[in-house]
Amino acid sequence: MITRITGLLLSASPLTAVVETGGFAYEVHIPVTTTERLPQPGQQVRLHTYVVYREDSQTLYGFSAEDERDFFRLLIEKVSGIGPKTALSVLSKLSLSVLKSAIVAGDIGLLAKCPGIGKKTAERLVIELRDKFTAEGTTVSTGSAESSHADGSPHNNQIRDAVMALVALGYKAPDADKAVRQALVSLGIKATTETLIRKALGK
Repeated sequence: MITRITGLLLSASPLTAVVETGGFAYEVHIPVTTTERLPQPGQQVRLHTYVVYREDSQTLYGFSAEDERDFFRLLIEKVSGIGPKTALSVLSKLSLSVLKSAIVAGDIGLLAKCPGIGKKTAERLVIELRDKFTAEGTTVSTGSAESSHADGSPHNNQIRDAVMALVALGYKAPDADKAVRQALVSLGIKATTETLIRKALGK
């Protein structure tokens, strides 16, 4: 199993990256949330990967963070009705922190907004994965300003809190999530919740 690839980024599109390493160029399927964090072509890149094997093909999927790769694997292995293509679409629509929060909160409406996820699949997603993320301490509701930081990840907490602040101001959750992701790319991982909010609001 190929679990990570490090090499020269030759090219990238919204859903694929071509990485050269060891004399080979690998096409890696990636979510938009990873595309947003890629370096410019010609620079070094590292992706956490998962390979899906089929009778007539093998496809390499890559993610900028290990926990995103692990979430992708959970989706396709634990939730019936979700294959690699749909799982990639889910991770392209919302950041991982918001996805986990929606699952724990049972926010079927938000999850159903992801491409390829209807109400029934969203319900299965919550049923199959809620306990796993509750155990991690991710208890924020995507429909309120309440949150818990028991998951111990400042980076995820900042994203989540900034998204919830925008939701409280009237943004739709997917739009708030996208605005905060873009702000994070611009400001870097050391950005505070306040600076993320201000950047997302264009201030």
